[in-house]
Parts: sequence; C-alpha cells; structure tokens
Amino acid sequence: MSDLSAYDIIRHPIVTEKSTYASENNQVVFEVATDASKPQIKAAIEQLFSVKVKAVNTINRKGKTKLFRRVPGRRRDVKKAIVTLEEGHSIDVGTGL
Repeated sequence: MSDLSAYDIIRHPIVTEKSTYASENNQVVFEVATDASKPQIKAAIEQLFSVKVKAVNTINRKGKTKLFRRVPGRRRDVKKAIVTLEEGHSIDVGTGL
C-alpha cells in the first residue's frame, strides 16, 4: 500500500468527548473513506502511525436532511472507525501527521 492510498483511507481523527473517553481503553476514532474495509483500515493505521492494531470496528452514519436557507439539503454520509490498539502502543491525535 502506498502512502497516498493510506492517506485516502484515513481522513482525520475524530476528537469528541466520547472519543476521549474511548482513549482510556486504548481506542482511537477516525473518519475513514466510505468504501474502505476493515483490513484496509488496519493496514493504513499500522503504516501511518507504526503501531499494532488489535481490532477495528466501523460505524456507517447516514447523512440527515437539514434546511439551508429554507432550501432542503442533505449532509454527507460518514464512516467512522474505532481502532483498538495493542497494549503498549498509542497514537497522539493532538499532533499532525
């Protein structure tokens, strides 16, 4: 896998209150490409951050309909990956890639 494809799969980390609590259990949350599979996500994380991944769980969130200046529009669909790391490995999401 080349660097470009790894950066295409992993979009950015998600930093919320819930993901901060997950970091206590050695988990990190990322937004990923909607067509990415779990093995591709695992390989991209291991390549970009030089860590060992224990498990990958994914969530597909459908975009909801909202009004934009009284015109109905739709938010985009988002796929999240909750990555569980092996003991002794960590990713600092505060620093850039």
